[in-house]
Amino acid sequence: MINKRFVLPALAAVAALTLAGCAPSDSSADDRAAGDLTVVATTTQVADLTRNVVGDTAGVSVTQLIQPNQSAHSYDPSVADLTALGEADVLVINGVGLEEWLDDAISASGFDGVTIDSDEGIEIQGIAAGDEHAGDETTDDAEHSDGGGNPHIWTDVSNAETMVATIAAGLSDSEPDLAADFAANATVYTGQLAELDEWIRTNIDSVPADQRLFVSNHDAFGYFTAAYDVTYVGSIIPSFDDNAEPSAAAIDALVAAIKETGVKSVFSEASISPKAADTIASEAGVTVYSGDDALYSDSLGATGSAGATYIGTQLHNVTLMMESWGAEPSAVPADLR
Repeated sequence: MINKRFVLPALAAVAALTLAGCAPSDSSADDRAAGDLTVVATTTQVADLTRNVVGDTAGVSVTQLIQPNQSAHSYDPSVADLTALGEADVLVINGVGLEEWLDDAISASGFDGVTIDSDEGIEIQGIAAGDEHAGDETTDDAEHSDGGGNPHIWTDVSNAETMVATIAAGLSDSEPDLAADFAANATVYTGQLAELDEWIRTNIDSVPADQRLFVSNHDAFGYFTAAYDVTYVGSIIPSFDDNAEPSAAAIDALVAAIKETGVKSVFSEASISPKAADTIASEAGVTVYSGDDALYSDSLGATGSAGATYIGTQLHNVTLMMESWGAEPSAVPADLR
């Protein structure tokens, strides 16, 4: 079920705009010129994938709601966000229940356009009964919207390729006159993603399997570890939601697992406070990666940072993982830099 969590002042502000005659305009295809397409994307990752599909296509604008280093789990739309959503022709979402605020935002904004759910066609990881961490359990497509699984689908690059194809198809359906542009842009970007996937796989495969041990700040890398054969020893916050709090028992259990398995490093994440990671690393006697060396998980980084793009986050994360395992990554292909 979607958690209905919303800021009442924002709702009141939107209601006031509506009463004042500033309600979002009708965004149906019949009321706009061909090529004039307004797109809103929810998360930083989905927005980046969407921008790469749109490219420099004239007449198409992309507005990103969640900002860099902002958690998708704790996001509350501003009045400006709701106005942009209400005026959009197309909404691109991550799905799998990640956007817990979405139903309220759509209702408050008056959005009546087309929604592209980028999780379509992706096998969703679930949680086995009594298991705190994501595994290889999967749910079928019918459960995507119910929040019944791991929403961090983009961490597996092959999933990002599927998301790009879904976004391109959805935009093409919304604006058929631009379908060739969207398809061409998607083809180029998907080629880069395939190259990225190969770079990650080749580098990780160069490390002995028993040394590929990984501890993150929260349970956000299940798709990544499954795709690239990395042992996910555990997460500090044993939850898909980065707002959850670890219990004392969970911390003790993770420290014990780190010592038992021989994990050498604990990774903080850019959008989460590093305090818990610092504590775990100190108690376990291992290195902590934080600050500029934190991983990008729920959010991309700010413009100019190593994680400003989806490809950049993957290169950054894998480079640090390789370093934590005592391995030197190969040179990054020129067109991915």
